[in-house]
Amino acid sequence: MFKKKAGFGLAFLLAAGTLLGACGSTDEEGTGTGNEKGADLKVGMSTDAGTIDDKSFNQGAWEGILAAKEEYGIQEKYLKPAGTTEADYLKEIGNLYDAGYKFIVTPGFKFETAIYHAQSKYEDAKFVILDGTAHKGDFVPAVADNTVAVFFAEHESGFLAGVATALELKEGEAGFIGGMEIPAVQKFNWGFQQGIAYANENYGTNVTIDENNVVYTGTFEDLNIGGQIASQMYDRGVDVIFVSAGGAGNSAITEAKNRAKAGEEIWIVGVDVDQYADGIYDGDKSVVLTSAMKKISHSTKDLIKKELDGEFPGGETLTYNVKNDGVGIPEENPNLSDDTTSKIKEVYEKIKAGEIEVSDEQGDLIK
Repeated sequence: MFKKKAGFGLAFLLAAGTLLGACGSTDEEGTGTGNEKGADLKVGMSTDAGTIDDKSFNQGAWEGILAAKEEYGIQEKYLKPAGTTEADYLKEIGNLYDAGYKFIVTPGFKFETAIYHAQSKYEDAKFVILDGTAHKGDFVPAVADNTVAVFFAEHESGFLAGVATALELKEGEAGFIGGMEIPAVQKFNWGFQQGIAYANENYGTNVTIDENNVVYTGTFEDLNIGGQIASQMYDRGVDVIFVSAGGAGNSAITEAKNRAKAGEEIWIVGVDVDQYADGIYDGDKSVVLTSAMKKISHSTKDLIKKELDGEFPGGETLTYNVKNDGVGIPEENPNLSDDTTSKIKEVYEKIKAGEIEVSDEQGDLIK
């Protein structure tokens, strides 16, 4: 399951776990703060089909841009496409370029073919694609010198969430609900299972995860299916469910909240961003135990800084992981004890130091 001092299994990521609903075209623009370092850099972003406050990739990327504005004085603007086709995305990328925003951030794998075309059409622009890579539709990476592709070590954040879950529950049954069975979602699952196994072996916990309680919905967009599957799992005695299913996962959180209101002690592990607020059901109580996070805002701001420092890593595919503080769980976890938090910090440092290496392959895991 988990590996110490072992090499990572290499897996190429071509997708990420967030698909969002359709929307109309809008935009928002701002000006710099006056900080001279970034005053001349105009950073634009095209959202995916969701909103800028989607508590996922759009919001995370935009918050990274706003943090860069605050610290470096850049100018910022985002546009929201009218649809979700390659043409829709290319239209907004073109609109940003025409407005002088030539450092363009795109959140999610749905931009992959659009970025492939844009990077050659707008050669004097710089592009960042989060959780995806440029390709012409054949899934063969084709990242040009003016583009950076960014991926995240989901298995590491899943591992940390698994350790935290086992430490906090001490014993019980866990489950996993994934959306599409793609590498980014699978690796959350595999890491989570390894984290539970690690805690059981090293901290004396007794949390199990049965094969029947690992389910991929096949979609990120069915807003009811997550709740239906979560209900079935809770009825089977599952205590906590790690949900990595995009919009389809939101109903699982709703199901958990309804049960918590009725007095059941059940939990959710969130994904991508800190979902504690999504799980609030009574005052400040939340069903979200912790979240396996991709630090989207951190990576976005980091790449803006590299551009300002003349170190834009064009042509490269980067992975943000524990070693570069690109993944983890929230710094504040109200539902985790001080003891759990302390142990998680120890595990985090062991991963960073290479003392624990989390596999990004299925290995001998049950699913």
